[in-house]
Amino acid sequence: MKRIGILSDTHSCVDERYGKYLGDCDEIWHAGDVGDAGVLSYLESLGPTVRGVSGNIDHGTVKRMLPEVQTFEIEGIKVWMTHIGGYPGRYSPGVKAILRRENVKLMISGHSHILKVMYDPELNLLHVNPGAAGYHGWQKERTLVRLTLDNGDIRDLEVIELGKKSEM
Repeated sequence: MKRIGILSDTHSCVDERYGKYLGDCDEIWHAGDVGDAGVLSYLESLGPTVRGVSGNIDHGTVKRMLPEVQTFEIEGIKVWMTHIGGYPGRYSPGVKAILRRENVKLMISGHSHILKVMYDPELNLLHVNPGAAGYHGWQKERTLVRLTLDNGDIRDLEVIELGKKSEM
């Protein structure tokens, strides 16, 4: 059993509450637009394994540290993570074919700054976009997601609201 914390679109923001909500997770996943590499350093300081992908604003050190796509298996669940991937019914070009071919059961993406958790019955997968954890962008509420992966089961998904974007 693994407890997973998921965030995206920090845009160089380090909020100490990330530690409060993600510090007890076994892994933290960042779905791109990290911004400054210090965000990754902070997440790594919390102790768990940190996985991430680069986003369209990432460059330099972050771009060298993180791939554009990560595919891995954890707790019997095939995970595919990218920054710009779309969502069920509106996948980015070519993404649906990859998800089908790879037999992905959990797709993680960011970019839109909009929290979205959707099941795709055609591909039998769960799509999670954790919204934006940073202050930059058009999101109204800053959010994180936590969930549990356990022997092929995805459960206990919860959304953590960090407050309005304007509440700095």
